[in-house]
Amino acid sequence: MDNLTHTLVGLMLSRAGLNRFHLRASAILIIAVNIPDIDAVSLAGGAGNYFHYHRGITHAIAFAPVMALLPLLAVRIATLKPIAWLSGYLLALLGVASHLLLDFTNLYGIRLYLPFSTAWPSLDITSVIDPWIWTILLLALIGPLISRLVSSEIGGKSATGRGGAIFALLFLLIYDSGRWVLHQRAVAVQEARMYNGETPRRVAALPSVANPMQWNGIVETDSAFFVHSVNLAGDFDPAAGRVFYKTEDTAAAQAARATNAFEDLTAFAPFLFWQVTPSPDTENAVQVQAADLRFGTPPRPRFVATAIVQGNRVLRSWFRF
Repeated sequence: MDNLTHTLVGLMLSRAGLNRFHLRASAILIIAVNIPDIDAVSLAGGAGNYFHYHRGITHAIAFAPVMALLPLLAVRIATLKPIAWLSGYLLALLGVASHLLLDFTNLYGIRLYLPFSTAWPSLDITSVIDPWIWTILLLALIGPLISRLVSSEIGGKSATGRGGAIFALLFLLIYDSGRWVLHQRAVAVQEARMYNGETPRRVAALPSVANPMQWNGIVETDSAFFVHSVNLAGDFDPAAGRVFYKTEDTAAAQAARATNAFEDLTAFAPFLFWQVTPSPDTENAVQVQAADLRFGTPPRPRFVATAIVQGNRVLRSWFRF
């Protein structure tokens, strides 16, 4: 998820009652729920370097106990005062765990099992930015502020925000559970159809940004990829989408697949569309491209690895978002 969502979840966890267990619970939790994204420093090395390290070891379950130490050190250094280490560490560990869980729910995926596995598991039930989650968390944030303003005018008792925080966290749990049910339905709808006379090999249902009933579908058959919209509130027509036929696996594509850019993208993307075309700027060479169909289509690709191959030799390769 985005860092605004993580930050608000950390604050809600504190307000919901965890601030009773540590004097600096809010600071520890807010840092902890964001600390796995410290891998953003890899962006200094370019898009390919960032893609290689993002949601990697800092997001792995095995590394979570180490990541939980960093918020405590940051608070200790910033305040220059002693802190309760054990309770603070448990809070930080909970904050890191919430980050991993939220990232696991969206379609980008997360390398939870490093260094033992490079797989990118994901639930595919939420977008990286979800406006409904933002709305509820922001309302829970500003509720106590409005209460204080009203109380200062009428002299009443202002709200602590605990009730709103508990409601927001419960909403998040129920909302994600509901989206999981809808996701399973969207997958089942696609699996039950034929596509140009072929049965599906693999199926994906990817969330739209705002409408929980609307999903972006991808179906892979032996010969093609079918990309379409799945509206659970209406009828699904498998012939209404776009068809992208697979290309033959060539020696140039095999050479490109061995480069770092293509290895990273192949591990990340379950639905890769390959294209081999004449190189636009190198004679007697071809351009090999692999694009992740979850984030774009061949006419407008986004997560793309590209290589210029001459014979069986890769002249250069790169990755771009």
